[in-house]
Amino acid sequence: MPIVGQFGSLAGFGMFPGGAFESIATVTVGSGGAASATFSDIPSGFQHLQIRVMSRADFNFAGGLSLYIRLNSDTGTNYRWHRLHGDGASAVAAAAGAADDRIEFWKSVTDTSTSSSIFSGQIVDILDYASTSKATTVRAFNGYDANGIGTVSIQSGLWTSTNAVSTITLTSDGNWLQHSTFALYGIKAP
Repeated sequence: MPIVGQFGSLAGFGMFPGGAFESIATVTVGSGGAASATFSDIPSGFQHLQIRVMSRADFNFAGGLSLYIRLNSDTGTNYRWHRLHGDGASAVAAAAGAADDRIEFWKSVTDTSTSSSIFSGQIVDILDYASTSKATTVRAFNGYDANGIGTVSIQSGLWTSTNAVSTITLTSDGNWLQHSTFALYGIKAP
């Protein structure tokens, strides 16, 4: 069952140094887990958006799961992505060879092969999300440490539509496990 955060107005204000960030909504997964986390009816009064994620999914892949992002429920092949990923022993760079149906942030979510107390962290920026004159760029910094085994990545994505972003859906290879948390912030223009 998906978890949805709805807001017609700002759900709360969490001011950060300089006043640049405002809390819009937070979704925390309950005991039953969730197939997805969705933010909808996103207000348009910010320059950029940021999602801060602490996550774990119920799929055993021994090496990390992907974080997938779809914007405005668009399931067409309108996405591209790039990544630079390291695990302490090697580094990997890759890109979507063809158009994809979602942005993939690879090996950025802990799975059930790691201790149940280990969650991954992601910071995802959605730049100029309200613009209708250019495609939307998404960038992420993510990783985790599982007692000396883990990953760190910088990754980027592109949604080729020029529609303003009003809905963000986050999924993984399995269902989100309890205590996974997704916090959406608006970033004000300087």
